[in-house]
Amino acid sequence: MASLWKFGGLSAKDLAKRVWKEIQEDDVFGRAAQLSYYFLLALFPLLIFLTSVIGLLLGAETDLSQYLFNYLAQVMPPAAFQLIDSTMREVSSASSGNKVSFGILAALWAASNGMGAITEALNVAYDVEESRAWWKQRLIATTLTIALSVLIISALVLVLAGGKIANIISTKFALGNLFLLAWKILQWPIVLGAMLFAFALIYYLAPDVREKKWIWITPGALLGVLLWLLVSFGFRLYLHFFDSYSHTYGSLGAVIILMLWLYLTGAAVLIGGELNAVIENAAPQAGVADAKKPGEKRPQKESPKARTAKQGA
Repeated sequence: MASLWKFGGLSAKDLAKRVWKEIQEDDVFGRAAQLSYYFLLALFPLLIFLTSVIGLLLGAETDLSQYLFNYLAQVMPPAAFQLIDSTMREVSSASSGNKVSFGILAALWAASNGMGAITEALNVAYDVEESRAWWKQRLIATTLTIALSVLIISALVLVLAGGKIANIISTKFALGNLFLLAWKILQWPIVLGAMLFAFALIYYLAPDVREKKWIWITPGALLGVLLWLLVSFGFRLYLHFFDSYSHTYGSLGAVIILMLWLYLTGAAVLIGGELNAVIENAAPQAGVADAKKPGEKRPQKESPKARTAKQGA
């Protein structure tokens, strides 16, 4: 299959038109609203799972969990983060360590529901029907949830403890201050790469499309990450100057802001998936050999007899 970065032989204008058409036909923004509901139900179990794993692996005295919430505070709208922070504090104070440890599997199961909703929405984007057994769907959703959790924790460790790691390496191998400066610059592209990898992993495993070629950075992943960063920081900027939700809805405004942010996050994920699907579906029209047609789960392969007959004609 041709590389996704060849855009299926489409020009930028035609690609944008097709993506917008698919967004409308697949009701992406309506499905993003559905995803925001599932994300809300999965958000707190995911945070419980993350903080529990951090505590078990690195000890209860580590500051990594607090750093996790500090970085959430930088990305999320302030009112939405305050709601999450206060809720998580209530959960932590009401649950003993044994209860939290015992509930890790339950939290993981609940958190994977959000990934299951993404799978259903991406199947629509790729024009395929789900044919995998329910246990396989749940296994994929759980695996993706664990993988994303590992990426999140790894990115946090890289950013927060990266300076100490760089100092150790620099001292051991006598690399000097230039290495430390380079590390401070490179750690952020590495974190961005982890986000791109997370999106690419979702687009590769979630939809029921087999025989797909793995690509580390796909156009859809790049678009999805950029859209997510844009809407997140744009939403924060808007609320900083025009915080109309809190004035209009009072304490309920925090819930509305959180749901709206989750809605925009879901839209970013789905639009990236639509871009990848449009490129893959355009490949047959561009004459790419063994390309997957819209709605097919695998590329069509001609039998040797049919190929010989076509050549003879």
